Amino acid sequence: MSTPVNSSGSIKRRLSLQLVGSAAILATILFVLVLNFARQVSEQSQDNILIASATSILDSTSIRSGEVSVDIPYAALSMLGNVSEDRVFYRISAAGVFLTGYSDLPEAKQQGTEQQNAERDRSFITTQYKGESIRIVSATRQLSVLGQPVDITVSVAQTQNGQSETLAQISRTALILGLGFFAISAALAIFAARSSVRPLHRLAVSVSRRGPKDLRPVQSPVPAEMIPLVASLNSFIARLKTSLTRSEDFIAEAAHRVRTPLATVRVQAEVVLRRVETQQNRKALKEMIRTIDESSRAAGQLLDHAMVTFRTDHLERKSFDLADLVLDSVERMQPVAGMRDIEIVMEACDPGQILGDPILIQSAVQNILDNAIKYSPPDQSIAINVQRQNGGISVQISDRGPGFTGNDNARLTERFIRGDNAADTVGSGLGLTIAKEVAQAHGGNLSLNNRSKGGGACVSLYFPF
Repeated sequence: MSTPVNSSGSIKRRLSLQLVGSAAILATILFVLVLNFARQVSEQSQDNILIASATSILDSTSIRSGEVSVDIPYAALSMLGNVSEDRVFYRISAAGVFLTGYSDLPEAKQQGTEQQNAERDRSFITTQYKGESIRIVSATRQLSVLGQPVDITVSVAQTQNGQSETLAQISRTALILGLGFFAISAALAIFAARSSVRPLHRLAVSVSRRGPKDLRPVQSPVPAEMIPLVASLNSFIARLKTSLTRSEDFIAEAAHRVRTPLATVRVQAEVVLRRVETQQNRKALKEMIRTIDESSRAAGQLLDHAMVTFRTDHLERKSFDLADLVLDSVERMQPVAGMRDIEIVMEACDPGQILGDPILIQSAVQNILDNAIKYSPPDQSIAINVQRQNGGISVQISDRGPGFTGNDNARLTERFIRGDNAADTVGSGLGLTIAKEVAQAHGGNLSLNNRSKGGGACVSLYFPF
C-alpha cells in the first residue's frame, strides 16, 4: 500500500489563478484608461466647438456710433446644433452689463487652469442650468469705445446629454473590449499554466511507466528549472540500484554460505552415525541431524522469504501458463516425495495464462507441496487440481496428513506460527506465509481448509487472469 503524499496545492491552479487575476487587473485598467481617454476626447471636442462658437460671436462684435453692436452669425450657434441634439444657450455682456441672450446664464470665471492668448481670455465650467448639466465657455475681448477699453464677454453653453450618450456607448464598447481582453488573456493564462507544468507531467508519466527493474537515469530533455529535480532523481535511482544490487548479492551469497556448511555438517554427522554403536551417542547424533535439518530448512525459508519480500516490492509481470508451472514444480518435488513413497497425482490440469512473476508463484507452489509431503504419512498420495473458477485459476493441493487443528487457520499464515500438531515435524513456520504473500502480491488469495472426506489438509492458491 503506497504512502499518501502530502499536497500543498496545485502549481497549475496557483499559476492559473495568478495569471487570470493579472489579466482581470489589466482588463480593468484598460477599461478605465479607455473610458477616461474617451471622456477627455469628448470634453475636448465639445470645448473646441464651444470656443469656435464664442470666437465667431466675438469676431462679429463691433463698435458703431459709440455703442457695442453684435451681429450673431448663424453658423456660430448652428455648428453646435449639428453636432448633437443638445440645447444651446448664450449670453453677451459689455463691461459686466448684459446685452443679449440668457441673462441668468452663469459666466465662467477665470481660474488657474484657464487658457490665455494675447487677444482674448477663455475659461470653462460645468454646472447645472435649467435642471440640466451644461458646459460653458466664456471668452473676453477688449474693444475701444470712445477711447475707453471695454471688455466684451461672450458665454456659450451646451447641454451634455449627447456627450453622456456618447460616453455611455463608448463605455459599453470599452466594457466589451475589456471582457474580450480578459477572456483571451484568461485562456492564454490557462494554456500557459498547463504548458508550464506539462514537463512535470511528462516526467511523472515517464517514471511511473517504467518496469520494476528499469533503473536507468532520466535522460529526456527538461526545462532548466527542472534540472535540480531530475539530477536529484537520477542520484536517488543510482543509490537505489546500488542498494538493490547489494541486496540481491547478499541473498544469493547468504543462501550459499548458510546452506553449504549445514549440508556438509549433516553429511559428516550421518557418516559418524553409521560408525557409532553406543545407543546414547546414536541418539545424540540423530538429535543433532534433526537440529541441522531444522536450521537448514529455517535458513532456506528465511532466505526464500527475503527473496519473496524483495521481488514483491519490485514485481515482474509476464504472461505464462500456470498449469505448466505447477507441472514443473511437481517434477522438482518428485525426488523428495519419492524418498517417502508419496505419489503426487494431477487430478485436473486446466491450462490458463496469468500475468505475474513465475519465480514467486513457483516458490509458493513448492512451499505448499513441501508442507504436504512433510505432513503426509508414507505410502500416501497428494492430489493437485488446477482449474478455472471465478474469472481466474486456482491451484488446490490436498494431502492425507493430520489436517489443520483449531478454528483460527488465519494465524497459520503468520510468520513462524505452526499448528499444534506440527511439533514433531521439521519446519520453520514460513511456508504458508510465503504462499500468502505471493498470492496477495498478484491480487489473489490463499485459503486453508480440511478435506471433507478421508481427512487431510487442502490448501488453495487463487490467481485472477
